[in-house]
Amino acid sequence: MPSTIQAVHFPFHHFLIPCRLHEEIIDFYEYMSPRPEEERMRKEVVDRIERVIKALWPAAELQMFGSFSTGLYLPTSDIDLVVFGMWDNLPLWTLEEALRKSRMADENSVKVLDKATVPIIKLTDSCTGVKVDISFNMQNGVKATQLITDFKKTYPVLPHLVLVLKQFLLQRDLNEVFTGGIGSYSLFLMAVSFLQLHYQEDACDPNVNIGEMLIKFFELYGRQFNYLKTGIRIKDGGSYVAKDEVQRSMLDGYLPSMLYIEDPLQPDNDVGRSSYGAMQVKQAFDYAYVKLHNAVTSVNKYAPKNEAESILGRIILVTQEIVEYREWVTEKWGLHSQKDPAFNGKHRLPLMVHLFSPLPFCNNNLFAEAAPAPPAVSCPKLSGSSSPPPSLLSLSSLSSPSSSSSPSSFSSTTSSSSDADSDGTPCKTAKQLGGRSSSLHKETSGGVALQSQSCSSPKGSTTKSKVRLAACGVSCVY
Repeated sequence: MPSTIQAVHFPFHHFLIPCRLHEEIIDFYEYMSPRPEEERMRKEVVDRIERVIKALWPAAELQMFGSFSTGLYLPTSDIDLVVFGMWDNLPLWTLEEALRKSRMADENSVKVLDKATVPIIKLTDSCTGVKVDISFNMQNGVKATQLITDFKKTYPVLPHLVLVLKQFLLQRDLNEVFTGGIGSYSLFLMAVSFLQLHYQEDACDPNVNIGEMLIKFFELYGRQFNYLKTGIRIKDGGSYVAKDEVQRSMLDGYLPSMLYIEDPLQPDNDVGRSSYGAMQVKQAFDYAYVKLHNAVTSVNKYAPKNEAESILGRIILVTQEIVEYREWVTEKWGLHSQKDPAFNGKHRLPLMVHLFSPLPFCNNNLFAEAAPAPPAVSCPKLSGSSSPPPSLLSLSSLSSPSSSSSPSSFSSTTSSSSDADSDGTPCKTAKQLGGRSSSLHKETSGGVALQSQSCSSPKGSTTKSKVRLAACGVSCVY
């Protein structure tokens, strides 16, 4: 059983930095959170798919689940859909053919994963570049949406924590279950377990320091959690469970996965069973812990030297490609003028945009090796528009740190995590995770103790320091 996480404390005389990290997370969340025009665009994608499905099966019902329905999606995240109907055999190939004939999807993007634990159809919408996963008769996906919604109400900090973590994994190509990474549902349950067992009352406080929380999350799952012997259980307030105990209750020959997460909706379902790259994720979390720990520790050479340096930008990045894609979406689907001051204030860029060069876990030749953008396609809504959607091939800020990267492996890094548990056979995937550990650059923290500190002025202090994040128009007074 892993040891209980120890309190991470920030030095009394240097309390501004953890508060800066907290503010940067807030700014990142506000900037990356879905905008009304992005929701409209995605609903149009769903409507087009629904018309194809209704033409085939008028009595069928299409429902959304996953990050789009919970609001926890990134600009490049997939849309997860489930079709309910009466069939003797799942009509994967029938729908695949209809989608191809409709020409609503890029020809080469429509794929049937019929050997996965949850068979799905994957496609990329021609008009928007949005990726879609379609499954059939999966009740748990819809139920999980309600579960996530309930936990968001219980823990107000969850959305901020999860969105940062999703971007972190996306940039490192560790967010796809099909390639051994951690999917959205697994990541969400890990975050819930972390709050249940290590924050308890504080996790329900909307004023908790999220920067401190993020560092503790990375420390727990990057350094302290015993993946070999311990599993995660969410139900009944949360607990850890010994894998030996889990194995005794399972069928003969079945072993709990490296990242065993008991599904609270179906206890015999191991949510992390397909995440065969869990140890690469662990190493990435350890790397993030070191980077952030060093940044918030005052007596070391890694601490930021001025207010213009982003702390969060040491582990995640918002690239120009993402900025341009969102601007394109706003231009085509937005209802507001960009001259509107309120509009500009809400969408102002956070501090970590472009402030740091590519970090470890990235390929410095990322854009030079990128595959060419797909040809423009006609779209009913955008007929006559000046430009097609910007290529989504380069929307991942960082790539996997393989010693060599090919255009094909790069293009796959932009796939966002799907909540559908599609766990194809590892030997059939194009991406390999084995080379990731070789490029980890770890730094020692010097053993400096950190002390928890809120964003208020320390007791006894007669002066107030004001740190303004000029790039995002947010100020924090201490």
